[in-house]
Amino acid sequence: MSRNKNKKPQPILTDLAITQIAAEGKTIARHPDGRVIFVEGGVPGDVVDVQVLKSKKDYVEAKVVTVKQASPDRVTPFCTHFGVCGGCKWQQLDYPKQAAYKQQLTEEAFKRIGKLDFPPLLPIIAANPTQYYRNKLEFTFSNKRWLSKEDFNGGIPLENRDALGFHIPGMFDKIVDIDHCYLQPDPSNQIRNSVRQYALEHQLSFYDVKQHTGFLRNLIVRTSTLGELMVIISFGENNASEIENLLSFLLQQLPQITSLHYAINLKLNDTLFDQNIITYSGRGFIYEELEGLRFKISPKSFFQTNTLQALKLYQTARSFAQLKPTDTVYDLYTGTGSIGIFVAKYCKKVVGIEEISAAIEDARYNAQLNGVENTHFYAGDVKKLLTQQLVAEHGTPDVLITDPPRAGMHADVVQTILDLAPKRIVYVSCNPATQARDLQLLSAKYDIIQVQPVDMFPHTFHIENVAELYLKATN
Repeated sequence: MSRNKNKKPQPILTDLAITQIAAEGKTIARHPDGRVIFVEGGVPGDVVDVQVLKSKKDYVEAKVVTVKQASPDRVTPFCTHFGVCGGCKWQQLDYPKQAAYKQQLTEEAFKRIGKLDFPPLLPIIAANPTQYYRNKLEFTFSNKRWLSKEDFNGGIPLENRDALGFHIPGMFDKIVDIDHCYLQPDPSNQIRNSVRQYALEHQLSFYDVKQHTGFLRNLIVRTSTLGELMVIISFGENNASEIENLLSFLLQQLPQITSLHYAINLKLNDTLFDQNIITYSGRGFIYEELEGLRFKISPKSFFQTNTLQALKLYQTARSFAQLKPTDTVYDLYTGTGSIGIFVAKYCKKVVGIEEISAAIEDARYNAQLNGVENTHFYAGDVKKLLTQQLVAEHGTPDVLITDPPRAGMHADVVQTILDLAPKRIVYVSCNPATQARDLQLLSAKYDIIQVQPVDMFPHTFHIENVAELYLKATN
């Protein structure tokens, strides 16, 4: 008998008051013995019963099983997959309160993690719309569909476990079969459902992540505000005739697809950055547009996934930079050069660095496409390229813009920035916790002038944040 079967079931705690929001979208209640309880699925103001998931000496983790008294801020989730799918975990919370809590969590990260001195945060730039806002989604094929209680109790044969959708949180091999997703505008749902129906009718095998077998692995859909559409399908087997049949079917169903690609991925992981992506039909890329600037988006390109909010984010970064025509700007983690190109006409020169070489190729193309001649883009690790040799070639930056991944900046990069001592830093972050950590290090030489949260991801606890730093005066 396994340890799981012998494991003592965790208790249910009743009539707990949810008092406040905590990190990562959880809420806080108090155990009868005084310990803090981090609760999934709560809303401040609720009275709930919770199932204990983990009990430690100093804290408890739990999830809501019954709402005894609903908070005035609790709303009915709009998606039938809510609570099972790993996305949109705040659907039960009224959106204006979501935005307010995100602002609060950003401020708390600056105080608690960074122990920073900073002015009052500017009011959060809330998202509009709050549904169908993403321009990119990735779905996973699996032969291990997540089975709900309704599946078990419905008397329906369960032999077919094929699914196309999103991962169950914490379960790498279980997929929620998504019927309708509210994250991406049409024809995203039509594409996913058409591909799944075709695959089931033609008995194509869905991937088994444990056995590393199966024909269909991943489906990526990218859209743009210009009405352009990219689809990428990743296959776990090189079956040329079946690939041809599926892609041909998809084009017949949706002839408006601008850019159709596929990849043969025989690796153990799903990432496609190291794979050869083959263009089956149309252009090898799509275009997006911001303030009249066009950006090429290739299959491997990074681009902010909420285009409308990305425009507001970039406008904020440009405003904080307070650029002059004589300024040299360094743009770290530049991606496809979107921020660098966005600010280029307001300064003398932009030097962009990005680790992904395909993104830098797009950045150079985007600069040429928009007639921008004062940008210089380099592919490589930021901590290796941001050197005195680069500075000797392009000059010390007057303004440095950095937009690192969630992990923040490497300590070596922070130290190099301190050594370069640009007059102004604009730090764009998708993780206020790591941003606060980095700003604490930068505070040795810099004061925080402005802080602007931007909500890019409604119904999630994720938040973008822009901070303006200015070099302290020397005695």
